[in-house]
Amino acid sequence: MDSTLITQEVIDLLAEEIKEPADLGARVADITHRAMIGELEFEASFRERLALLKGLPETIFEQLRPVLNITPGIPQLIKALKRLGVKTGVLSGGFQPLTSWLAGELGLDYAYANEVVIGADGKLTGEARGVIVGKERKRDLLVEIATREKIDLSQAVAVGDGANDLFMLDKAGLGVAWNAKPRVQMEAAARLNGESLLDLLYLFGFTAEEINALIS
Repeated sequence: MDSTLITQEVIDLLAEEIKEPADLGARVADITHRAMIGELEFEASFRERLALLKGLPETIFEQLRPVLNITPGIPQLIKALKRLGVKTGVLSGGFQPLTSWLAGELGLDYAYANEVVIGADGKLTGEARGVIVGKERKRDLLVEIATREKIDLSQAVAVGDGANDLFMLDKAGLGVAWNAKPRVQMEAAARLNGESLLDLLYLFGFTAEEINALIS
């Protein structure tokens, strides 16, 4: 989801909502960046950042909905994939409330993300419930969905931008780095560094004319 379906990192947006201390947003953004380039282990860094968000109201997820900036080409891409009979899903290291909502808005078939614990006061406790959706979990979910849909993994396509996507990209028949961090650019089977994720269809072998027909 983050920096792929949308252009932002949700956890950074959440941190910006905390006014004290004033540097919290910058601190969280730095941890996010270091996790995405592979300097920090994702699960530990996620728990560290989530702990800093303790006290935010659970309504913050609804408040952020209008702020989300959908990556150019995504609505058209989903429309085309549906017409082709392709199953779609988002496997996110972010937050289930926003991820599920966005998946519903876009018409995705699957949505997995982290579940945050909400206290009796209606505020985030700074903790997560269940397995963190990091690199291992993303890979396992890809396999799980493919098995459920009776799709051979050679026919699965995964798109991501951060180091926590590498296991998933490697497991799919085609792993695509989208405006990705340097390490991901080097290790992924394919790279896209444009402005519209609709370009993914070129990797499927479609021409511009065929793509226009699919999204019309």
